[in-house]
Amino acid sequence: MSEDTKKEPRKEPTAVTVTSSGDAGAASRPSDSWTLFEVFVRPRRGVSHNHVGSLHAPDATMALQNARDLYTRRQEGVSIWVVASSDITASSPDEKDSYFEPAADKIYRHPTFYDVPEGVQM
Repeated sequence: MSEDTKKEPRKEPTAVTVTSSGDAGAASRPSDSWTLFEVFVRPRRGVSHNHVGSLHAPDATMALQNARDLYTRRQEGVSIWVVASSDITASSPDEKDSYFEPAADKIYRHPTFYDVPEGVQM
């Protein structure tokens, strides 16, 4: 072989993911530094959103796109919410009695307190 026809060793392609904001550096960050997002999907109009799972993403926009691809592949949703897990505040099941007790003494909140007029179907 002559000097002109020598082949260079083949280089393996390097995978680089570019986020929707054009940030190619997001792919170089380890995924464990990405934010954990909780995903809620509303299956159809008039129905509330349901928690369907979690995913990691570098930002909320990418989380929304990934949630769409992962949880609504068969067009089973009309709306998606993604919320950073760190932004969710929840009550503790251990505090159930003291947390929900005050509502029990307000009987006017229960439908049994009201008389239902005749002709109204329940």
